Amino acid sequence: MFVSLNWLRNYVDLGHLSPQELAEAITKSGIEVDGIEYMAEEIKDVVIGYVETCEEHPNADKLSLCSVDVGEEKLQIICGAPNIRQGQKVAVAKPGAVLPGNVKIKKTKLRGVQSNGMICSMQELGLKEKYLPKEISDGIMVLPDDVLIGESVRPILNLDDVVLELDLTPNRADSLSMLGVAYEVAAILDKSILLPREDVEVSEEDANAYIDVEVEDTELNPYYGAFVIRNIEIKPSPPWIANYLMAAGIRPINNVVDITNFVLLEYGQPLHAFDYDRLESEKILTRRARQGEQLVTLDGKERILSEENLVITNGTDPIALAGVMGGASTEVTEDTTTVLLEAAYFASAAVRKTVRDTGLRSESSTRFEKGVDPNRVKSAGFRASQLLRQYAGGEVLANVVEIDKLDHSEKTVEINLDEINQRLGTTISNQEIVHILNKLRFNFKQNDKNFTVYAPTRRQDIQIFEDMLEEVARIYGYDHLPFTLPFGKSHAGGLTERQRLKRKVKNYLESAGLMETITHSLTSEDNISMLISPEIKATSPNSVELAMPMSEDHKYLRLSLLPELLATLAYNKARNQSDLSYYELGAIFISDENVLREQPDEPLRLAGALTGNWMEQPWQQEKKVVDFYVVKGVLEGLFDYLEIPVTFKQEKLPDMHPGRTATLLLRDKVIGFMGQLHPQIEKDMDLKETYVFDVNMEEVLAAYTNHPTYQEIPKYPSIARDIAFILDEEVVAGEVKEMIEEVGSPLVKNVEIFDVYQGENVPEGKKSIAYSLLYQHPDKTLQDDEVEQSYQEIVEKVNATFNAYVRS
Repeated sequence: MFVSLNWLRNYVDLGHLSPQELAEAITKSGIEVDGIEYMAEEIKDVVIGYVETCEEHPNADKLSLCSVDVGEEKLQIICGAPNIRQGQKVAVAKPGAVLPGNVKIKKTKLRGVQSNGMICSMQELGLKEKYLPKEISDGIMVLPDDVLIGESVRPILNLDDVVLELDLTPNRADSLSMLGVAYEVAAILDKSILLPREDVEVSEEDANAYIDVEVEDTELNPYYGAFVIRNIEIKPSPPWIANYLMAAGIRPINNVVDITNFVLLEYGQPLHAFDYDRLESEKILTRRARQGEQLVTLDGKERILSEENLVITNGTDPIALAGVMGGASTEVTEDTTTVLLEAAYFASAAVRKTVRDTGLRSESSTRFEKGVDPNRVKSAGFRASQLLRQYAGGEVLANVVEIDKLDHSEKTVEINLDEINQRLGTTISNQEIVHILNKLRFNFKQNDKNFTVYAPTRRQDIQIFEDMLEEVARIYGYDHLPFTLPFGKSHAGGLTERQRLKRKVKNYLESAGLMETITHSLTSEDNISMLISPEIKATSPNSVELAMPMSEDHKYLRLSLLPELLATLAYNKARNQSDLSYYELGAIFISDENVLREQPDEPLRLAGALTGNWMEQPWQQEKKVVDFYVVKGVLEGLFDYLEIPVTFKQEKLPDMHPGRTATLLLRDKVIGFMGQLHPQIEKDMDLKETYVFDVNMEEVLAAYTNHPTYQEIPKYPSIARDIAFILDEEVVAGEVKEMIEEVGSPLVKNVEIFDVYQGENVPEGKKSIAYSLLYQHPDKTLQDDEVEQSYQEIVEKVNATFNAYVRS
């Protein structure tokens, strides 16, 4: 909601408050001010001038030579605007004036003729073109005849205005109007409020002779009022209306349309003007649309309607989408002379359904969806009729043709002083409560400390005690609410062992290059059985289905983190992000139908998904693509970091690549899996080669011991020896590594696999695996013969056990 302060001053005395001070006061009361915007930059020496003469430039066809009276003097000015004419009052920048953008106006010669100043357009004065009336977007602004020559143009064109942008919560629909904001500001500043007059002089003719109103469904349309105004003259709106509309971000069109928009913003009540003669009927009927019925709306688009849509008809054909937009067939044009003005109340649900079906949203629909004041509907019609009579020369016919089944009653809320003070921790008195209710302009009855409050219909959000408690608190002032420290001994906060370990895991993974992702806990029926870890699948888990899911994509509580993690990967991949490494630490949900309980088990899992380049050095033209060993290395690093002995075992699992998958074992118990996603799933999700892992963190947490340990830094040098074994293809490299570590202990401190080879010089059915052995003694320098002895023992043991031999 954009609030013009010059417009607001018509209702509330803002005193000498600066826009910043007012914005702070409104924000502290509970409505956040998102921004402060000045309508135009500071200008000087721009005044109102009268064009006494206007002749063609002697040396240019498209320039005019004007003599302009600016009060103290007459200036000769050359103007290129196509709409400049003799007898107009215009905005004139005198020599020495400074326009927005620091444009300085000087005396100059144009085509050999002296020009002393400039006749200005609205854009040149700093207003945005998108808000300007179409008729002046390519020319100068012609001012009304009643403005005084020589006066500053700033107040007349509203250039001195400041606009506040309010970020309203859904419950504060009352502040979607200038009057609603005026009530709010008046309460905050403890000022009186001046409401606009609604009295209008009517003719002797009765509107009932021109129109009949019928409503088929009074639940969807409990009030419909039709005002008839004849002898309308379509012309530009008066400047003050156009200025206020532009400040609110609405382009002026003509006096009739502008007045309906003005009242919509002023009262928060949408109105609509029909060209009465184009109705081709003397009846207004509101009903549900027929399936497949068509309507061309004011935006020129054809809408296909359904029975869920509420429409206004001329008794036969639709002429408007109720509460959303009018139809093109009854649009007010330059030839309109009689207007049927609609002031109606449409149910929020009906308007919301139409908006959802058509994708069409308007200022009117926004207000109907949030709820309008039932006691302002008819009043807004009178206010618009008054303005149409005054600024369009209209003759307002007597009586409103209406159907009224609307509930106009006020909600009552009981509040108690002691309960308010107990909730807020305050010592507010009875007198202060009375003062707050008076500032809010809420009617009430008092019985000692008990108050019966009658919430006005403009405040549809006031329903229960807690609503009134909030009103008291914010008008009393949140800054005035007391604060206390808890009694008793205070203890410094700390993390539990579980929380510390979770942070430790996250810190490691992020330092390794993965990014944390938090995905949806709900998944679809297609994904619920996908990528479940083998130890979970072995228990035949029951999935938890929501009773009332919001969509088919979020129907079940997840049994694995990976499906939604892969969806995130695919989402980013589709947006040209190719190098992705994500992890998530979160719960899955397992239900046991044989055990009666209200909630499913929620074990903690750690999952990751990686694709693309793991590392890239463009300068060196080097890169490392994510593969099985990258992911395995990340997990090995994690378990080494936690000092938990996890091993890997080759395995074939559903949804995973049959040759690049392993399970994770902790003390011979499966705690997860890792490997490449099955190529078919990669293809279905439009992913390149993708690797995943899934770890049971409950088992990891149980195995973790937070005992501080250290290893003394070796004083003596180490010796490295490499060895390559020719092994049968089916021999697992890790088993050989374990044997080397066992036989070489305690001198062999570390064993690493650094090469696997099959091909030339290696027999068919065999493979060559190379290991690097690091020898080191903590208390002395090792001799060559000691290392050689250990080395030979390792060779003999491996050869005998695995039918191997050393590659020459």
